[in-house]
Amino acid sequence: MNWITKKLFHLSQKIKTVIKQRPTKEEIENSDWTSCCKGPILKKELEENLWVCPSCNKHHRINCKQRFDIVFGKNNYEILKTPIPQDDPLNWTDSKSYKERLKDARKKTGMECGIMVVNTKINNINITACASDFTFIGGSVGAAEGEAILCGIQHAIENNQPFINFTSGGGMRMFESLIALSQMTRTTLAINELKKNNLPYFVCLTDPTAGGITASYAMLGDIAFAEPGALVAFAGARVIQGTVKEELPEGFQKSEYVEKSGFIDLIVERKNLRERIGSILSILLKKNSAIKSETNETPEANRTLTKAAS
Repeated sequence: MNWITKKLFHLSQKIKTVIKQRPTKEEIENSDWTSCCKGPILKKELEENLWVCPSCNKHHRINCKQRFDIVFGKNNYEILKTPIPQDDPLNWTDSKSYKERLKDARKKTGMECGIMVVNTKINNINITACASDFTFIGGSVGAAEGEAILCGIQHAIENNQPFINFTSGGGMRMFESLIALSQMTRTTLAINELKKNNLPYFVCLTDPTAGGITASYAMLGDIAFAEPGALVAFAGARVIQGTVKEELPEGFQKSEYVEKSGFIDLIVERKNLRERIGSILSILLKKNSAIKSETNETPEANRTLTKAAS
């Protein structure tokens, strides 16, 4: 063995040692630390600031319960059980089976599917809300997620409640093919029924909201909120740039840019979401009450109420 071979051998051994010493993905997730703009930051400190970095204001991804606790109050909600269709209807297998992926996701998140639906209150107004968990197979939507949204909307209609949707995810779940794609149509039709019943539908776009989610229920809200810096897109930026053959503007597909383009009504920081949603709902529902009461008033009173409502 000559000196070059010896050097290469020792170098390869050092690389193997470093790789073995690196923490695993599970160890990183279970660590007390995470990283942001200035390097490591304690998760406890981040949690105390609603999972928002105090230095750069980055709104870190959070799970459904964390989001509901922040917006509606700690455990101030009832989790609704939603239907779970047959797992893996297409018997999908690539590097591992879809059934294994579902098993891992359920163990990791403690959820049966990637969307949680709750019955709760905001400003003393009864509402139905749902949220997506990005850690559940990238927040992708399959039959179970579609059923969860439909179940939530049905609950809202039956109880005459507004519906709020906190969106997140990469789109429709490829492991379910056309079954997943059909959820775009099903959720859109359900939202139409919600609107036929004159019930408000609010959407809060969180990081990331993309693909078929953006192309369906995420963009159908009566009012569209978004958290600062959230990715809101359909296709990826590199795909678009490769298609148009031009440099894309700075911040392209971030919520601030999408707001300027007219697709988002308000950028709201996480700490202010409860107040903003509650205030707008109070205004809308008082207006609806005034209009409904017109039928019991004189024509002159009707005109006064209509003017006040508008």
